[in-house]
This record gives sequence, structure tokens and C-alpha cells, in this order.
Amino acid sequence: MKLVHTAKHAAEAHLIKGFLESQGIEAGVRGEYLTSGWGELPVDLCSVWIADDAQFERANELLIAFLKGTFARQFSGERWTCPHCGEKLEGQFTACWQCGTARPG
Repeated sequence: MKLVHTAKHAAEAHLIKGFLESQGIEAGVRGEYLTSGWGELPVDLCSVWIADDAQFERANELLIAFLKGTFARQFSGERWTCPHCGEKLEGQFTACWQCGTARPG
């Protein structure tokens, strides 16, 4: 396992983990339960690790694009309509925010 990101809190770590897993990179969160014990002290205990060290470069590039917002912007022109409820969504969404249906193919 290799450290790919140190988060400010557990919610951020799980967001990063979920993003990496959506891109096919197995990831895990460590230290999420330790952060509550420190209160407001600036201590970086919560981190995201990837399972396969060979995927580190790809994970790091994806993470940089995700945090800068460039990853989401690449889909901005690809609007789609939810096949279940008819909601119109912007391209960066992979599931309908209204009903939760996954974006088709």
C-alpha cells in the first residue's frame, strides 16, 4: 500500500477514496477515527492509501485533476437525461442527483 493523500478530515478522505475507486483504483482510508480525538489541533492523521503501488502515478495524476477541478470540466459539455426520472444533468455527474440512477453507458 502507498500513501496518496493526507486529508483534513474523514469526509475528505472518503471523498478521495470514492473518486479513486470510481476510476478503478482500489483505495483505503486510515486514521479516520483518530482525528476526533485531536479536536481542532492541526494534526494530519487521516489519509488515503492505494492498494497497488504500481497504480500510484495514475492515482496521483487523477487526484491532482480532481482537486483542481479539471477532471469534472472535461465532461461539462456532455449533458445527459436520466432514463428513469427524466432529470436533465450536467456531464460531470455519473448518477442522477434526483433518483440515484447511474448514467447510462
